[in-house]
Amino acid sequence: MTIAPTITVRRVTTTRAGGFSAPPYDSFNLGDHVGDDPAAVRRNRDRLADGIGLPPERLVWMEQIHGRAVEIVDGPRSEPVPATDALVTTVPGLALVVLTADCVPVLLSDDEAGVIAAVHAGRIGARIGIVPRVLEAMVSAGARLDRVGAFLGPAASGRQYEVPAAMRADVEAHLPGSATTTVRGTPGLDLRAGISRQLTEAGVGAIAVDPRCTIEDRTLFSHRRGAPTGRIAGVIWMETGA
Repeated sequence: MTIAPTITVRRVTTTRAGGFSAPPYDSFNLGDHVGDDPAAVRRNRDRLADGIGLPPERLVWMEQIHGRAVEIVDGPRSEPVPATDALVTTVPGLALVVLTADCVPVLLSDDEAGVIAAVHAGRIGARIGIVPRVLEAMVSAGARLDRVGAFLGPAASGRQYEVPAAMRADVEAHLPGSATTTVRGTPGLDLRAGISRQLTEAGVGAIAVDPRCTIEDRTLFSHRRGAPTGRIAGVIWMETGA
């Protein structure tokens, strides 16, 4: 009798604690594009890999550009996937990494089909439809939307993400549900609310949202609170077992 392997999906969100970077990137900065010492970033990335139990070469990074390009990856990459803001894979033991410091990290999985995705959904990417593009790619890889689970990680909250009124109106027109008012009574955006509504309307089965606001929570990096700064990571991968 042959027992089919089971798939367990793992998700991790980092904080700014526990790394090697000096201020203003202190200390667990995982972004290699923000002006930090490259040696410190490498040590931080190695520590992340060790912490999740995978070799560093099994972590796949992106050159994020606030676009809507989606890449399906079937193995390790020696360099960050160029000019892309979402990764999809069906390969166990391959960790997909999204870097953020106010934008929304979206981690998606159909555990039954063995399809996962990591998405960088900032204001521009969310507005131009990065999330629907990823869902299409997941379905093409064998996922079913009613089985997909979504996790939206720490990001700038609607309480703090202040924008001009015209920008709020524009984003709301493309990402309904995202318009809000900040604690100061000014126009704001809640991208996680808009993305959650978008996922629900697409038929995604379950959605979980980390309530932490990167602007308020000083254990996290925030570009709006203080640039230059580092980047936290959202990571998703699959493990197999009997």
